Amino acid sequence: QAQLVESGGGSVQAGGSLRLSCVTSGINFATSAMGWFRQASGKEREFVSAISWIGDSAYYADSVKGRFTISRDNAKNTVYLQMDRLNPEDTAVYYCAAGVFGKVRALYDWWGQGTQVTVSS
Repeated sequence: QAQLVESGGGSVQAGGSLRLSCVTSGINFATSAMGWFRQASGKEREFVSAISWIGDSAYYADSVKGRFTISRDNAKNTVYLQMDRLNPEDTAVYYCAAGVFGKVRALYDWWGQGTQVTVSS
């Protein structure tokens, strides 16, 4: 049974940083691409970042490029999202997902339950 569990969310002031983690079990993490998506209240879930299974390639949404960094530790079955210079527009529930490397939701088969990130001005 696949499980993806996010942590690290919280409340922060604009300009601050947070590091999200997603620990997985029940999937072949070492051969799965991992992605982060987010959903703000009243909006569609959108792509944030993705990393290839080997960790040598990454995608970022234009809105987070240069501020967020995705990484993975295959020995710990964990993917991370370092978020710096946060702004109120980053407020959302953040979800990690496992699947095929890309920016499209449909590429990802397994999803976590999400972690709330709130950025105040």
